[in-house]
Amino acid sequence: MVYPGSPLSRRDALAVAGASLAAVAALPGVARAADAQDSAPRFAPEPDAELTVRHLAAQRVIFSYPGATVPQSLLDLIAAGLVGGVILYGENISSLPQITAAVAQMREANASSPVRAPLLVMTDQEGGKVRRLPGGPVQTAKQIGASPDPGPAAAGAGREAGLLLRSAGLNVNLAPVLDVFRTPGDFEDQYQRSFSMDPAVVATCGTAFIAAQQETGVAATAKHFPGLGPASAKQNTDNGPVTLTTSLSDLRSIDEQPYIPAIAANLALVMMSWAVYTALDPNYPAGLSSKIIRRELRDRLGFEGVTISDAINAGALAAFGTPPQNAVKAANAGMDLILESTRDISHGQAVVDALTAALADGTLDVPESDAALRRIMKLRRELQ
Repeated sequence: MVYPGSPLSRRDALAVAGASLAAVAALPGVARAADAQDSAPRFAPEPDAELTVRHLAAQRVIFSYPGATVPQSLLDLIAAGLVGGVILYGENISSLPQITAAVAQMREANASSPVRAPLLVMTDQEGGKVRRLPGGPVQTAKQIGASPDPGPAAAGAGREAGLLLRSAGLNVNLAPVLDVFRTPGDFEDQYQRSFSMDPAVVATCGTAFIAAQQETGVAATAKHFPGLGPASAKQNTDNGPVTLTTSLSDLRSIDEQPYIPAIAANLALVMMSWAVYTALDPNYPAGLSSKIIRRELRDRLGFEGVTISDAINAGALAAFGTPPQNAVKAANAGMDLILESTRDISHGQAVVDALTAALADGTLDVPESDAALRRIMKLRRELQ
């Protein structure tokens, strides 16, 4: 029997997760054993280091931690190849030199990992009130969208955010917001996180921000698909369930419209919403819905990059199970990366445990897990 987190024999590794391992081994920089029947694919540089099912599961989990000091336990997990990435919040950052040093610690730990790829290190640097690192963009999205020449203004903001994050060692920004707000003071407008009520302006600004930021070497994340623009001020998925009854016509002509040029601009990541969209799937939040992730985002809009969840511990998901259970549901629906945001490392490990068990017992679809792992590793190897 294979126990979650235990090293697999060569034959067991192929039997349990052969397709996933083969997919990883086919990626650049991965060494594959000569005899596929007797040896599991494995990562260099350690010639005898083999990936376990837990390693595979862990590449899909973004951890968080408390305070301004990176816990040794997290550094140990990173060095062991058991962390896919880390998200940084305001409490983790006291100054630019401090967070630069903290990120350097994580990157140094990752150099010892059997998984030969940069660690994903991310934050929310949208601009205006939503900035984790000290620095720009100072203007809010709404101010940019209302400026005389919003496209260049958005490009300047994206470039500024990218250069700042890159200087500190981060390689992913969970921005920009592509939600099209509906009324002044609603969920997205109350903090001026939306560029505009006009989807064409949001499309122009979002695409410019994405292209300019990604030119700096920092991956952009458009959020929150298919759109939280219709949400009222009190409809916050962090706190509880949100159901949006927006028509299919409006969702596609307004809310999804900015994603079309963004995807054409080689957008790296898309963050899914935790709201329920009755016109697309009345039963599940977008991030748990294969209809929305696979059919709408991937098949209809043609997105080939990495999908990432909003916080897996969000109140909107409480009725669907525990965070580890919902992580498995999200992965089965087509979510690539799972964001664990409680600042508790043990909670991140619990998500890894759940994905490990699901991969080992076949609850997670192997071809779909293959595809997710390929996308994640491709992104990581493109970043520094």
